[in-house]
Amino acid sequence: MNQLRTTAAITLARAAGTLSRRLRLGGGTTLPGQVARSLDPAILTTICAALPAGVILVAGTNGKTTTSRMLAAMLEQTGEPLLHNRAGANLLPGLTTVAIAGADWRGRPRARRALFETDEAALPQAIAETRPRLVVLLNLFRDQLDRYGEIDTIASHWRTALQTLPTTTTVVFNADDPAMAAIARNLTARTLAFGLEDSRHAAAAATHIADSQFCHACGHRYEYQHLFYAHIGHYACPQCGQRRPDPQVALTVLEPKGLDGSELQIDHPTGKLSVQLPLPGLYNAQNALAATAAALALGVAPAAISAALAAFRAAFGRIERISAGPGGPPMLIALIKNPVGASETVRMLTTATTKPLHVLIAINDRFADGTDVSWLWDADFEPLAGKVARVTVSGTRAADMALRLDYAGVAAETMTVIDDLSAALDAALAALPTGETLAILPTYTAMLDLRAEITRRGWAKPFWES
Repeated sequence: MNQLRTTAAITLARAAGTLSRRLRLGGGTTLPGQVARSLDPAILTTICAALPAGVILVAGTNGKTTTSRMLAAMLEQTGEPLLHNRAGANLLPGLTTVAIAGADWRGRPRARRALFETDEAALPQAIAETRPRLVVLLNLFRDQLDRYGEIDTIASHWRTALQTLPTTTTVVFNADDPAMAAIARNLTARTLAFGLEDSRHAAAAATHIADSQFCHACGHRYEYQHLFYAHIGHYACPQCGQRRPDPQVALTVLEPKGLDGSELQIDHPTGKLSVQLPLPGLYNAQNALAATAAALALGVAPAAISAALAAFRAAFGRIERISAGPGGPPMLIALIKNPVGASETVRMLTTATTKPLHVLIAINDRFADGTDVSWLWDADFEPLAGKVARVTVSGTRAADMALRLDYAGVAAETMTVIDDLSAALDAALAALPTGETLAILPTYTAMLDLRAEITRRGWAKPFWES
């Protein structure tokens, strides 16, 4: 009976995905999973239990799509077949869709391993259904408070779920995030810490966007020796002595190369790894560090890790480079969706070049973005003042973003507000001087709208095919 249910669920789910794509209703990245789970609620568990090398879960507020793609590239260097939700559908239906696509009609997977990036709120259920062999914990920041609530609530749910994992599971965690270190403490599962040791990148961070400011053991405020951004850094509690764990995998040298990327040196228990990373920004270097730590835990050779990172291409909308048609001007798309992510993206753009910037910012307030856009006032847009030649503002909350930029000190004569995103894109490109790059900073649904428009114009493939 169970086999019949599984077969029926897979058959109907695949039909639903095919229909969705043919009718151009989307990429069929979640609908098949929804159909399958309605018919066989245990189907994800059934398929994952049959994977010889098990499941990897990657979770965090920022960086999970990029980190999971980096890790996938490293594993692909070994020639190992892999199930991966590459299109970014990271709720349980999305994970189920990928599992179904990689299984035969009886639910037997064709790959040895699955790699799933997982939504913060979905991680506990994903752990329960997939029983992962490896979990990667990146960070927790304020994000969509109307949906997630405060990060302490998410952290508590994560800790409860992770405590169910056995000694055969490894939890790879960010030592620089106090919440991640607290969650990893006293787990039955094995743990492996990664962290940034190059203190040259410590900065006077905007402390109002720091969330984990108080000791998770005694409640006293942490003191920081080095603070990189928000609450990420080298911390210790002066009252009870709890401190940042020493990372076993450490980013010891980070040399930025403008918008072209960074040179990294990563120290690990058996040696040193030199990496040419073609993605800019401190946070992308940390994503590479997290993926490296996970790959090392899985036994991937350092040479394969370095080769995968050197050839890495950004995920859609995550420092993605697209030309506006053959020979057209270049665009750089960088998703912003919460205070920390937006602040670090602005920091990356304003420190990577001395030229005045040409920017398109598109802010939506749909459910997938978070309907509360008050986070714009927590994000640090002030570095844009005096650094932009022109900024075009669009989206359902364009007026809010324009007001925020006004308060940040961006000159009014450099700003243009165009609610319609397609028209805003045309205006921004028309005003772009020859040889310059248009930096586009959209929220999630604005990014999907933008990618749909770019795809319609023939400038890129649909994101689920990229």
